[in-house]
Amino acid sequence: MSIRCTVESAFFIAWSFLEKTGELGPPDTAANTILDAIEAQLKTGERRPLMLANRAIDAYRRLNQLSAAREARLG
Repeated sequence: MSIRCTVESAFFIAWSFLEKTGELGPPDTAANTILDAIEAQLKTGERRPLMLANRAIDAYRRLNQLSAAREARLG
């Protein structure tokens, strides 16, 4: 499987999951967060689409939790 196909598969898995669970936020922010997480993992040698997707979902959730905590403090 090419890197392009791997990235597309991982992105689709992560996006679909977050969309189905209702966790998906603004599309631009979500896409950038997911792709950044996938890219970071590719640099470490990870090539399994499901692992890439799962870790991207975790990164997205962490970012949302940090944002919510920041808003609560400032709010």
